[in-house]
Amino acid sequence: MKAVTMRAYGGSDVLEMEALPDPQPGPGEIAVAPVAVGVNFMDIGIRRGMMNVPLPHIPGVEGAGRIFALGADVEGLAIGQRVAWVYAQGSYADRVIMPAGSAVPIPDDIDDRTAASLMMQGLTASHFATDFYPVRAGDIALVHAAAGGLGQILTQIIRLRGGRVIGRVSSADKVAAAEAAGAEHVIVDANGDFADAVLRLTDGRGVDVVYDGSGPATFEGSLASLRSSGTFCWYGPVLGAPTDFDLMKLPRSIKLGYAVFFDHIPTPHRLRARTAQLFDWVRTGQLTIAPATTFPLADAAIAHAAMESRATTGKLLLIP
Repeated sequence: MKAVTMRAYGGSDVLEMEALPDPQPGPGEIAVAPVAVGVNFMDIGIRRGMMNVPLPHIPGVEGAGRIFALGADVEGLAIGQRVAWVYAQGSYADRVIMPAGSAVPIPDDIDDRTAASLMMQGLTASHFATDFYPVRAGDIALVHAAAGGLGQILTQIIRLRGGRVIGRVSSADKVAAAEAAGAEHVIVDANGDFADAVLRLTDGRGVDVVYDGSGPATFEGSLASLRSSGTFCWYGPVLGAPTDFDLMKLPRSIKLGYAVFFDHIPTPHRLRARTAQLFDWVRTGQLTIAPATTFPLADAAIAHAAMESRATTGKLLLIP
């Protein structure tokens, strides 16, 4: 098989295409030929050494493709079936072995690239807006990186639940993408100077919830943007944790937490149920997945550099 590997931690240049022996599925596993593989900030964190994975390592955890082999004791899946997955290690390859429980059958009316674009970011957005903070009608949310793949899906789910969105983007060329997803107002800010604008837009009240994965530079501004007893959803470890703070000095009785997407899909049954909801929203037109930016699998390093530059909008996919 061909796979993108890293034999050292570092910049995007540590990613190289290699020819490796074809893997075989063991008991309870399936072998899949990917059609599209998702690129995520998590992959960048692994490449930088933040997750301390053993080397050499094949990055990637998400994608869509067709099953070409089944291990022993696999039920409910068939050779030739289209599936999508999330958290299957080694997905930057043209052959991937994964636990059968990590795979979700793709409905006939959902294309492969949409399915691959929906797994990590769609399930994360679903967790943020339905579990971590169940958005209610009339709530106002501040969504950072609102033009990104996660930001666009999160904005749409908030709107589906009757909420309103103030989006923050890093440059003016991203405003249209955030507005197309449903952001009512979009703040252009690259330096963390957004709280005053949020307060003006909410008549001084502040927002009900902030979704912030933009790193330490936005932490204080997000705190200042919240209403009394508002909720701060922190995520995005790749960009770093906030500086040390005194819990007793958190203002206005706000609630602060770190959202972990695995808590949304702790079992294969829950994974399939949550994914079925996302597929249904796409099918009925309530959730639109913008066309992904695609790169050949061999250009994984270029895709990483593009994502790190913060110049992209929407989902990035590798095509084997």
